[in-house]
Amino acid sequence: MRNTPGGLRAWLSGHPLIPDAALAVALAVAAVPYAHAGLLLGAPAGLMEPDVLGLALVVAGCLSPALRRHLPFTMLILVGLIEMTLASLHQSGSLLWVAALMLVYTIAAQRGLALSLCALLVSLICRVLLVAASGGLGDRTAHLLVAVLATTMWITGRSVRLRRAYLAELRDRAERTEQVRESDTRAARAEERSRIARELHDVVAHHVSVMTVQASAARRVLATNPDGAREALSAIEETGRAAMAEMRNLVGVLRTDAAPAERNPQPGVREIPALVDQMREAGLPTQLDMGGEGERLPPGVDLAVYRLVQEALTNCLRHAGPQARAWVTVRQGPGELAVQVEDDGHGPEAPGLSGAPGSSGDRTGHGLVGIRERVALYGGVLRIGPRPEGGFEVDARFPLKDVP
Repeated sequence: MRNTPGGLRAWLSGHPLIPDAALAVALAVAAVPYAHAGLLLGAPAGLMEPDVLGLALVVAGCLSPALRRHLPFTMLILVGLIEMTLASLHQSGSLLWVAALMLVYTIAAQRGLALSLCALLVSLICRVLLVAASGGLGDRTAHLLVAVLATTMWITGRSVRLRRAYLAELRDRAERTEQVRESDTRAARAEERSRIARELHDVVAHHVSVMTVQASAARRVLATNPDGAREALSAIEETGRAAMAEMRNLVGVLRTDAAPAERNPQPGVREIPALVDQMREAGLPTQLDMGGEGERLPPGVDLAVYRLVQEALTNCLRHAGPQARAWVTVRQGPGELAVQVEDDGHGPEAPGLSGAPGSSGDRTGHGLVGIRERVALYGGVLRIGPRPEGGFEVDARFPLKDVP
């Protein structure tokens, strides 16, 4: 496998001891001839070339940056002690000051503010002690220059640390933002699935209830009134086709291919008269009263009103009883849309169904629970319960403040 510059850099970042050791060895190799040549910055004539012990101390001090990522503060103190020892012996410290600068930078870039300030203070104190330990042989200008360089390296290291912290914070913030975005996306998908499930429940419950009533009527008149049975079967067929069309439109939004099926517009208030006619054909005498300003409704409110009337009439057909009648009132006034669906039924003869005493809860199943959520979504008010004069009532009020 061919090594790229980026791959080599990543590998070295994962093994920091290798480049640090190579740098320390290079510094130690350069420090030996430097000490013999007497090229120390401002080195006075009184300094002696280091002996074997001095060279060993110089090499040990120059090798200390190999551990600068693990024990930087300890290595800095070690370098300072070696420098003062060599100064007391009037021997050249060679390139130990370079090792000290590297350690100061490392501490400032990788450690906290308190420890980095202590490292800078130790470095500056070492400069002062070197002047005192050299007995006047040290060049004060050279030590002052090293002190200035140490301060500069400390500032540079702190800047690098702050920049790294800033970039890390940006990456962390980006990751949190991405997680929040993914969480919002999952929540939106779950909400959309829930909405589609409610839509499917409303569609299936309504049409299946109508088909059941029509099938029952066809069965009763099949022998005595074939024409009536034929009409009932035709109504069942039309209702089934309508149910399949609506279900196909709703399930179509779940398709993920590149060519989704075309979908018809969702039903609204204008389709309520056709819905009422369908309920009359199913055997529920229904009276419709629509009026008001007739302004255009928001699409969500328009669909919610239709589903509310559809679910309420379906419940009337299923639970109000064979002799029940229903009234649908839709009134659009200034800033409000009122929808009311009532029936005068007393329920079927079987006990425990709607209309029987204590059974009003049977008219508030999953469908009307979904309607309650729809009304609440648009800031409306919904009341569901029995009428004082008998029967059942669904009354909703939608605010229309945002209607243009």
